[in-house]
Amino acid sequence: MTEREKMLAGEPYDPGDPELVRLRLMMRQICQAYNNLPPEDEAGHDLLRMRMLGAHKERAYMEPPVWFDYGVNTSVGERFYDNFGLTVLDSAQVIIGDYVEIGPNVDIYTATHPLDPTARATGLEYGKPVRIGNHVWIGGHTVINPGVTIGDNTVIGSGSVVTRDIPAGVLAAGNPCRVIRKIVESL
Repeated sequence: MTEREKMLAGEPYDPGDPELVRLRLMMRQICQAYNNLPPEDEAGHDLLRMRMLGAHKERAYMEPPVWFDYGVNTSVGERFYDNFGLTVLDSAQVIIGDYVEIGPNVDIYTATHPLDPTARATGLEYGKPVRIGNHVWIGGHTVINPGVTIGDNTVIGSGSVVTRDIPAGVLAAGNPCRVIRKIVESL
């Protein structure tokens, strides 16, 4: 397997692999171009967003600045909106549903490292996918860690650190993020 194939399979991979370095550099160039467009250049933002993301539906919008590792591993649903300062480390899939709103300065991480110091010293890393359901609101300055799933109709309070799955239809917040109360009956 190539290092990219290992990465996408969730296996340990070398992030210094020339193909992966090239892909990250290309994405940084696209992100920089997106972030530097005049605010009124909607067509330019649309064009670069299509190049930036693996998939997106209609009326998806991201306020600059945005940063992705690879971009192609991230998909967003219809009427996705992210406020200023989104960072997505997408060495694994990031799947974001329809009608999702993300506050400013939110970080989504799929990349992780071995806990064992000897294994970590090899420089290998691996990724765990992140899934965010439909009709989710994520408050500003939230961190979503590798392998997390957030259920439909859920609200994540500002400043949360999401380290484990959050069910559908709840308000959750804190560090670590935990369910505070139910807000919506499951549909």
